[in-house]
Amino acid sequence: MRKPVQLIIELALNLQEELLKTETHREQCKLENLIQDRSPNIIVRKEKLSPILTLLEIKAPLIARAARPGQFVMLWISEHSERLPLTISDWNADQGTITVIFQEVGRTTMELAQLEVGDTIASLAGPLGRPTEITLYGTAVVIGGGVGTAIAFPVAKALKEAGNHLLAIIGARERSLIILEDKIRELADEIVVTTDDGSYGRKGVVTEPLSEILSSRKVDVVFATGPLPMMKAVADVTKPYGIKTIASLDPIMIDGTGMCGGCRVTVGGKTMFTCVDGPDFDAHQVDWEELRMRKAFYSEEEKKSKERLLRGGK
Repeated sequence: MRKPVQLIIELALNLQEELLKTETHREQCKLENLIQDRSPNIIVRKEKLSPILTLLEIKAPLIARAARPGQFVMLWISEHSERLPLTISDWNADQGTITVIFQEVGRTTMELAQLEVGDTIASLAGPLGRPTEITLYGTAVVIGGGVGTAIAFPVAKALKEAGNHLLAIIGARERSLIILEDKIRELADEIVVTTDDGSYGRKGVVTEPLSEILSSRKVDVVFATGPLPMMKAVADVTKPYGIKTIASLDPIMIDGTGMCGGCRVTVGGKTMFTCVDGPDFDAHQVDWEELRMRKAFYSEEEKKSKERLLRGGK
């Protein structure tokens, strides 16, 4: 009598042999035959939103079909570049494109901003991360700070489509850094725009109108994305009210699949990996001080790399 293991091996070999005999099946299983549009990652639209903020629309059919609010891509400009995580700000499944918005901060984002329509991105992996939890909460407040508004937009859109009463607060240091205001204004039942210097909208920071809203009405959920200090401040404001508060985190990230461990954060006393467990986390449970220190870990190296690029070096 054949042993169970031998029987399983024989069955597997027989199945493999039959599949290999079937040319049609083999062709159907090729990834290239599952993709009708096999265009490379070509930039089809570029828009300078401000001197340091750039929008790129990129041909990426598979990602566009699967993208959900809150997810991101790992972008690789060339074989000599570092991997760059960027949130998917918008997507069009019919046209097979995704939109990313980024701020020129370091060497890689500066290099990315130099690309033009028709240029190709060497590698684009995604969508990655867990999608934002979208449901009918009731009254939802979405807060976007600076380039973080690019992350807030698809979340705000999904929350509104789910039937929530949507309040939006978007802010930045000054007017030129306010983005997607028109699109969010179309979605929101109420919107407040703030600038630190008072050059546009209300002078001040986003937590000021948030405090006023929380003290005057019932809010069921708050979603915040933007600079780390801003998200921590939002969490500090909402915590006394016990309001569910979600922050989209952006720590150092290398591979985006949970293998490198570079994006680890402590949430509720437990080690989590932003790329696979997030990027959304309970803002009241995040160890913000640890996250701040980890984000600054390579700041000196990043500064030197940027300086070399500005001098024309590599």
